Amino acid sequence: MSSPHAHSRRLLTTLGAVAALGVGLTTAVGPVRAAPALTATTIASGLDKPWDVEVAPDGTIVTGERSGRFVAVRPGGAAAPVRADQSSLFVTNEAGLMGLALDRGFTQNRTLYSCQAEKTSGGAVGTGSAGSLPIPFPNTGQEIRVVAWRVAEDWSAMTRTRTVLSGIPVNSGGRHAGCGLTAAPDGTLWIGTGDNAVPSYPQSRTSLGGKVLHVTTSGAPAAGTIPGTPIYSLGHRNVQGVALQPGTGRVYSIEQGTSRDDELNLLQPGGNYGYRPDRAPLVYDESVPMTDPVRVPGAIGAVWSSGAPTLATPALTFLPGGWGDLSGAAVVATQQGKRLLFLTLSDDGRQTVRRTDDLRDTYGRLRGLGIDRDGSLLVTTDNGGGGDRILRVRPPG
Repeated sequence: MSSPHAHSRRLLTTLGAVAALGVGLTTAVGPVRAAPALTATTIASGLDKPWDVEVAPDGTIVTGERSGRFVAVRPGGAAAPVRADQSSLFVTNEAGLMGLALDRGFTQNRTLYSCQAEKTSGGAVGTGSAGSLPIPFPNTGQEIRVVAWRVAEDWSAMTRTRTVLSGIPVNSGGRHAGCGLTAAPDGTLWIGTGDNAVPSYPQSRTSLGGKVLHVTTSGAPAAGTIPGTPIYSLGHRNVQGVALQPGTGRVYSIEQGTSRDDELNLLQPGGNYGYRPDRAPLVYDESVPMTDPVRVPGAIGAVWSSGAPTLATPALTFLPGGWGDLSGAAVVATQQGKRLLFLTLSDDGRQTVRRTDDLRDTYGRLRGLGIDRDGSLLVTTDNGGGGDRILRVRPPG
């Protein structure tokens, strides 16, 4: 009879071999564990669908409601609106004011970036800008742009300074609009986009939909992108969260699945993550696998997938130290799942070795994630109707 250790080695070897073939895996090992008595307190309330949350160097917490309002919570103060001209914002269903990121030089330049849907002049075909590179896209009267803002010293107002990137598609119904936004330590921006429920977009190299993009703050393609484009990876359905794992340089995305298989993906330059919903001409066929190595040879499998049913996973971050067994874990917010997931990854970052759940059915749909200066976790709710809040979640003790 083989020993338990030998069985474990064979299991990990098999999982690694299957992952190398590009097959998506639900890699949580063993039963889901409850988190050890995490505490949650409300630091801001009366919000309406706050999509993302960021923490400035001075301790100010800033969020943006999908309808276009920016809100700041000063240290020791109450939530207050930040004035900004959002007259061009396009708001419907999943589209509106979405991802936020603070420039790495915020203390000096006061720059905040937003990923948002905006109205355009319409027409048959337009050209978005990726630095100096034109990206053709169907111009249907709206598009998604990454916008730079200058924030007043007292957080009372924001002034739009420039459009960093344009040409990210969004349909008139706002479905699968994306749009996650992360500022990397090197100052570049990572952008997760949705496929607009257009069958050709995930695999197209001429559309910015269904992709992870990597650009400089001028909008030019950054390291690792497909030559001539800002596209870092393709074959995605709806990426709303991108995060860098501290101390490793690894970049991960969290992707919303169809009726199953939300995915955590370890991104590779030029990598194809295997979503191809164009099985029927001009029909968006969501019955296809989220990762399909048969129709997409070389498709890269997920580090973690939810199985069925989908949990709807819009945000991703990594915990710092001080969280006990959860230190360094990837944190995933869920909307339909109405809980937080903590995924402990293997040393090589390619497998999930433990999954822990918390805040299950406590605050409803959970959306945005951020890490405060004291290492606590910030979470926004996504229930609508003016009843949303920003939560501060702390480890036990």
